[in-house]
Amino acid sequence: MAIDKRFIGREYGPYTYTIGAEKLREFALAVGGAHPAAGTPGEPPEHVSPLLYDDTAAKAGPYGDLIAFPSFAVVFAIRPFGAAVADPELGVNLLMLVHGEQELEFLGVMRPGDVMTTTGRIENIYGKAGMEFVVVATESRNQRGEVVVKGLWTGVIRS
Repeated sequence: MAIDKRFIGREYGPYTYTIGAEKLREFALAVGGAHPAAGTPGEPPEHVSPLLYDDTAAKAGPYGDLIAFPSFAVVFAIRPFGAAVADPELGVNLLMLVHGEQELEFLGVMRPGDVMTTTGRIENIYGKAGMEFVVVATESRNQRGEVVVKGLWTGVIRS
C-alpha cells in the first residue's frame, strides 16, 4: 500500500541533545580507526586531527575547544527521520525499510556543551521502480539559535 502523500509537510520534534566531550572523542577515534584498548577508544591514529580529541591542542587551535567530527551530527540529527518512518499513521513496513541516503550541510562547528535542537519535516513521498521513498529534511540549531547542521534523509521501502 502506498504511503499517503498528505503526510508531506508533517513535522517531527523538537528533539534536544547535549554534546559531551567524551562522546566527541569516542566518535572521532572510532571513525578514525583507533583500536580499542581496555575499555577505551585506544590511541588515535596519526591522521586524526588532535582538534577532535586532545583538549590542549584544541584549546590552542582555531576553535578554542574540541570540535566534533562532522558526521557526529548523525547521532542527534537523524531522530526526526526515525520518528517519521516509525509514525504509525504513515504505515511504513519497517522490516522492508532501508536507509537510502543522507546529505548533511554543515554551517557551523559542534562543541562540547552545545545543546542541539533538531526538528524535521517530511519533504517528499514518492514511488519509483516498485518501491516507496520518504524524504525527511532536518535542521539542528545550537543553544544560541544558530543553524549548525541541515540534513536530508531518504528512506526506501522495498516492495
